[in-house]
Amino acid sequence: MTGVSSPYANTDRMPVVDAVRGLAIVLMVGYHFCFDLNLYGLTAFRFHDTPFWLGLRAVIVSLFLGVMGVSLHLASRKGLHLHRYLRRLAVVAVCAGLVTLASIQIFPRSYIYFGVLHFVVVASVLALPFLRLDWGNLWLGLILVGLGVTVQLPLFDHPALHWVGMMTYKPFTEDYVPLVPWFGVVLLGLWLGQRFYGHSAAIPPPTLPHLLVLPAAAGRYSLLIYMVHQPVLIGILDLTKVIMRG
Repeated sequence: MTGVSSPYANTDRMPVVDAVRGLAIVLMVGYHFCFDLNLYGLTAFRFHDTPFWLGLRAVIVSLFLGVMGVSLHLASRKGLHLHRYLRRLAVVAVCAGLVTLASIQIFPRSYIYFGVLHFVVVASVLALPFLRLDWGNLWLGLILVGLGVTVQLPLFDHPALHWVGMMTYKPFTEDYVPLVPWFGVVLLGLWLGQRFYGHSAAIPPPTLPHLLVLPAAAGRYSLLIYMVHQPVLIGILDLTKVIMRG
């Protein structure tokens, strides 16, 4: 396909990585829009026990966290820039706190205390010792994913350990991304990043197929879109309700 100019010159960003992240963003916005339709009583989708919705959520989270692993490799393959890393970590931590506060207002009985952004903060720290593990990330990642989908222990039902995973029931919260199995997905992403981009691989030409330009643009601003998309969607539904009543 014909390539077009892109903003990737003189950066360590990879167009295809941003494009995959952008695809996850598009799927997430669609998923949450359907969730909001339920919230407004316009639909009756069963998000918690329907294979389609459960599978779609798993795909979305897997894309986000797999790309997170790839991005951690890209950000550290020439040496970790500590100031940039800590600044990004602080921004995500603040956003995670804002998500919790907002969810307390909207869902006081099922507020978000360890959702995807909370996971990203913890996983970003835990991943540091694994940045050079190479093939070990593949095997450990597979083990963690396997444990997460097969093992359930009453020990982890204690509220203080919910963030770990392997509970015997799903906690009553609007978003839950535990360490097991999802840290395994991050490690698999690290391994994929090492396979495709190596420790000293050259930056590919700064071009993108036309079809991937918009998803890649969304992928470059994924955190911003994540934070604003729900207020925008809810605002649209509120406005629609007002117009229909008028």
